[in-house]
Amino acid sequence: MDVHSSRRKPPRVGDAAWVRRSLIAFVLVVGALLIVAPLVVIGVEAFSQGWKTYSATIGHPDTRHAIMLTVVTALIAVPVNTAFGIAAAWAITKFDFRGRRFLLVLIEIPFSISPIVAGVAYLFVYGLQGLLGPFFAAYDIKVLFALPGIVIASMFVTAPFVARELIPLMQAQGRDLEEAATSLGASGWRTFMSVTLPNIKWALLYGVVLCNARVMGEFGAVSVVSGNIRGQTNTLPLHIELLYHDYQAAGAFASASILAALAVVTIIAKVALEKRGAGRGARRAADKTDTVTEIHA
Repeated sequence: MDVHSSRRKPPRVGDAAWVRRSLIAFVLVVGALLIVAPLVVIGVEAFSQGWKTYSATIGHPDTRHAIMLTVVTALIAVPVNTAFGIAAAWAITKFDFRGRRFLLVLIEIPFSISPIVAGVAYLFVYGLQGLLGPFFAAYDIKVLFALPGIVIASMFVTAPFVARELIPLMQAQGRDLEEAATSLGASGWRTFMSVTLPNIKWALLYGVVLCNARVMGEFGAVSVVSGNIRGQTNTLPLHIELLYHDYQAAGAFASASILAALAVVTIIAKVALEKRGAGRGARRAADKTDTVTEIHA
């Protein structure tokens, strides 16, 4: 008998049955109190005064405008941040240049700055007394307290999401496939579409889902730059706050149920993308040779 195999392995944290059960119970209790309970309360309170009150709140012009403004903001901010994330990840992982570390730090800034601080900073840049405010005012271009300001603030807080998902994956994949495709005569665009994109598409979709959910739920930065004008510059989170302050609790919960439903859909999409990505990860190595051969042909 091998001497090493006969030695007893040192105990690990969690090997004891009572430790595992205690940890699982702790996680379940905290998850139920912090995550499940608020979602249940939102659903119950949203319909506490009946379906008519719920439908009247959702069908109110201010609520419909808030939903439309939130969707329009997402339709603008998410594609722009997706393009930014792809470009930033491509530059950082595929090229060596001065300022590469600075670009990494720059991408992380929205995660370390409070959204409200970012909103105030935009006031000093685009406000009437700000750096660029007089220029825009001279040409009657309205940035703050209008759609452009809401989009800019939303783009700031969600800028890192796509890049943060792509950079670790593209670093792990290396540059061999792109260099092989280029040496075989493929253009930069074809290399990206045929080699890079198929290998990052699940991480890309995952980042887009998270980015979209954050854009629709953003409150801090948007509350500063929008002006909270009812029926004009209120996104859905701001509209929920106004309803709550007006003592319309049922209406606030009814509007909040839309964001709660979005959160549930986001979680489902996240899990589905993770499973699809994990399932295809096992076949990725076999596909690499086929991809390079196809480009050469």
